[in-house]
Amino acid sequence: MDDVEILDVDDNNSPRQVPLKNQDLSQLSFTVGDFLSLYGWYLLAVTFTVFLLIQQLRKRRSSQSQQDSVPQTQLDASLVTKRQEAMEAARRKMQEELDAKAAIFKEKQRQQEEEKRRQKIEEWESMKQGKSCKGHKPSESSEEASSSSTVLKPKTDKKPLRSPDYNPLMGQGGSCTWRPGRRGPSGGG
Repeated sequence: MDDVEILDVDDNNSPRQVPLKNQDLSQLSFTVGDFLSLYGWYLLAVTFTVFLLIQQLRKRRSSQSQQDSVPQTQLDASLVTKRQEAMEAARRKMQEELDAKAAIFKEKQRQQEEEKRRQKIEEWESMKQGKSCKGHKPSESSEEASSSSTVLKPKTDKKPLRSPDYNPLMGQGGSCTWRPGRRGPSGGG
């Protein structure tokens, strides 16, 4: 492509040769070599300074991580210890609450047993005296003794459930009757 020639045509129609030149780049004759010759030492100093700063930062990070790792493990150990102590305290508190509830429950059970025993004794005593024990409440025992003038009427409103001549052994009807078993060989196999 260097061998390309451009011919200009003038008004007089005669071709003319013009060498190809980029005039914009000719003004930028400033090259990398010129840049390094002017600013090379400054560039070298800046590069060296940046390198030293990076080395210092790496040393500080590694020393901080080592210093932080020791207290971090100590903090972790103390944190774990505190958590375990808090869990133990919570467990002790829950166990004490459970023990208190169990004691209350046992006391209620004991009182109920004592009440049942006392009622049985009162029923036994009332049976010895000839009083009825059905529907007998301890609080009503004194009231019943004082109000003995009350007369109970037998209930004659209802009809008897069965006729007076009913005997279940006679087979008077119903669906439950005895039937002899089947004859023949057993069905087992």
